Amino acid sequence: MKRLGSAPRPDWKERIEAQGLVFSTTALPDGTNVEYWHEGAYYEFTMDEVETLEQAAEDMHRMCLEAAKFLATGAMGDIGIGPQALELAAASLQAGDVDVYGRFDFVYDGGGGPAKMLEYNADTPTGLIEAAVAQWFWLQDVFPDKDQWNGIHEALIRQWKRLQYRTGMSTLHVAHSEAEESGEDWMTAAYMRDVASQAGWTTIGINMSDIGWDPNLNRFVDLDNFMISTMFKLYPWELMMKEPFGQRLLQRAHNPRWVEPAWKMLLSNKALLAALWHLYPDHPNLLPAYLDGPGPLKEWVAKPLHGREGDNIRIHATGIDLEQPGGYGREGWCYQQFHALPDFDGNRPVLGLWVVDGESVGCGIRESDGPITDYFCRFVPNTIDAPAPASNQAHSSKAGIAL
Repeated sequence: MKRLGSAPRPDWKERIEAQGLVFSTTALPDGTNVEYWHEGAYYEFTMDEVETLEQAAEDMHRMCLEAAKFLATGAMGDIGIGPQALELAAASLQAGDVDVYGRFDFVYDGGGGPAKMLEYNADTPTGLIEAAVAQWFWLQDVFPDKDQWNGIHEALIRQWKRLQYRTGMSTLHVAHSEAEESGEDWMTAAYMRDVASQAGWTTIGINMSDIGWDPNLNRFVDLDNFMISTMFKLYPWELMMKEPFGQRLLQRAHNPRWVEPAWKMLLSNKALLAALWHLYPDHPNLLPAYLDGPGPLKEWVAKPLHGREGDNIRIHATGIDLEQPGGYGREGWCYQQFHALPDFDGNRPVLGLWVVDGESVGCGIRESDGPITDYFCRFVPNTIDAPAPASNQAHSSKAGIAL
């Protein structure tokens, strides 16, 4: 894996916004702006690296399913979600409720050693538009003869087609929280409507706060009092369970088919890391991890079980003692072995490996200046050091998101 320089397209800002990436600019308190999308560089993989990393992601997904079964037994406590939520997650897992996607975060330096899993964003993973769409169009404009590790868009359409075939449903409600103000959640939900529509679903958008309950139907309904049968929601399960309607979620027979399903509470929780290490100690793609304390670890990263975007992360390692601000931690902590991010001339990348229906389908890379990948990281596109296969012409069907 190499980090190589590239000349940004003169109109890159207009192009990514037309493709749905409208949340690239972040304003800092001092009035300056930080750009999330960065095409002044790109990362290049060999095909051997891609195949090795794909295998690692798929192996890890299978191992995570086993770890979820272990967590569902309560062997590691209620993992900060409470006994009722844990029981709901266990029932969902036992029922085989269908999921769509997730994103692993891996650290990898291209030096020949195994990639190490940092966490699994399996309930409400973002970073989707830039990974699936924006970097593909960048490739077509800048390196049209090269290949890219990116089949995310097509894989999502295939999975939504499978879901429709398995369930017999044709109407999909898509919800996000309007409390998120950057536009990322809104556009991610819009993109999911787009791929589901291409798979044959009739989609209806709704805010989470506008979901209602009809006591006569004993079902969740939308603003038109239309019963919600299948719902994609970009809102974490652990927060849903704490909402006033949380008790309604326990009535599985009267609930929509939720995507992502309730068992994703077990995979998006940092307790998963400790469960994996308990079940698969010394696995080459894992870092040692423990609940509630660092145990034998001398250098560690403390992660709140429900933390996001680097909030409240604490690092204790040689030359590093820092703590990020945030509102997480009351739910408990997982302590993971510290593993320094690779340093490419001051740029520290994390690989986001996307999995759809258990299959590794693409990569999105975020890089930071420091040891924590947080709100001010950069998204950098990727290529594969190989010519684009003729089958890549299928990607040309990608378009800007229909709003």
